[in-house]
Amino acid sequence: MKKVELNNILDLIDEIKKLDALLLLHNNIGQDDFMISQYQSKKVKLMAELIDALASPKIQSEQSFSLIQKILGKFYPQISDRDLEDESFKEIVASI
Repeated sequence: MKKVELNNILDLIDEIKKLDALLLLHNNIGQDDFMISQYQSKKVKLMAELIDALASPKIQSEQSFSLIQKILGKFYPQISDRDLEDESFKEIVASI
């Protein structure tokens, strides 16, 4: 992996950590649902960029896929199969 790619990935992780801190702060205060939804949307966007970077043809490997799994577990630990609302996602999980 080139230094530029590594720095981009590290920057994305840092931004996601900052958003998690802001989400925790606003959730603890218990107000401003609009801000919480904005932070959650931004987090989803950054997570998609991070996953795209790690799955890019230049660096995709078993290690990068394992890293994606670890990142998802860190930043979305509360998501379980029971929490899935979309029937298509439930069908995909059932096929696994």
